[in-house]
Amino acid sequence: MTTQTQQHGPRPWYRRIRIDWFVTAIVVSAVVATALPATGEANRVLDWAVKVLIFVLFHLYGVRLEPREALAGLVHWRLHVTILACTYVVFPVLALALRPLSGGYLSPELYLGVLWLSILPSTVQSSINFTSIADGNVAGAIVSASMSNILGVFFTPLLAMVVMSTGGLVIEPGSIVDLAVQLLLPFVLGQLTRRWTAGFVRDHPRLRLVDQISIVCVVYSAFSDGINEGVWHTVGALDIVRLLPVLFALLAFMLAFTWWLPGRIGFGRRDQIAIQFCGTKKSLATGAPMASVLFSAAQVPLLVLPLMIFHMVQLIVCGVIAGRYRAKPAAWHERGGRLSAAEEQRD
Repeated sequence: MTTQTQQHGPRPWYRRIRIDWFVTAIVVSAVVATALPATGEANRVLDWAVKVLIFVLFHLYGVRLEPREALAGLVHWRLHVTILACTYVVFPVLALALRPLSGGYLSPELYLGVLWLSILPSTVQSSINFTSIADGNVAGAIVSASMSNILGVFFTPLLAMVVMSTGGLVIEPGSIVDLAVQLLLPFVLGQLTRRWTAGFVRDHPRLRLVDQISIVCVVYSAFSDGINEGVWHTVGALDIVRLLPVLFALLAFMLAFTWWLPGRIGFGRRDQIAIQFCGTKKSLATGAPMASVLFSAAQVPLLVLPLMIFHMVQLIVCGVIAGRYRAKPAAWHERGGRLSAAEEQRD
């Protein structure tokens, strides 16, 4: 008996291409924001919509997590120390090692932008979203990413003084309040109300689309803000071409390092996923407003430009990785990402 493949021949190459609609949506949102940024009243409505969406998202995280899991995430200190070390030690050291590029390959202003992104806290919503999509340690990711942002209010200005020789730094206390209201409060409310809401959330798996929709909206909002500030008018095309390989190399090294190191020091796969996604991200939502506080208005656009590009690249790459982790069993990762003979035939 002949198989369908034998009857009709092998599938054309273009039919074997798997389109990741999540990543496609991220790219489209950035392109649309570049061509048609939200301005005026529309931008204010978008900002509030993103805040509401993030509030709902973290309420759902609170509902989904068993209190025992949340407590386990809170006390998992080895995970948090590892993520914070990757964020505030390994990343800045790596950026400092690129100093010879300043003034030659990269303009000094763009190199300062690379330094700036290296000392920023991790993203919160996207780090946790990707950890959730990849079936990693969500409870640990929530605590680590939130802790990274809280500590970043203090660590980032101090690191800026050390690696960027910047004085006159001002810390905005309101950023801690915003973090608590937008992220920690809805999560706690979700934990408190889960006895009434957990069943509904469990029976409606499509609610997980909120994870992906929130990232797409954040990308559109962030790029709209960048366009409205005129970032793209302050740098040439050749500068962007030179900057891209540097940012790609930074992200590639950190992604490889944050997977290799946890495996070497005894973390399990779910913790490895949380460390990789939380330890490699840099927050545009935190970095852009903090730069406007710490630096002069003339410096901000070029400082934020590398962060904008890195933010976009990290979302695309991590979106692909998260989908691959979710699609492949744990045994695939234990084999170093190699398919078995049966899996190759099935693909």
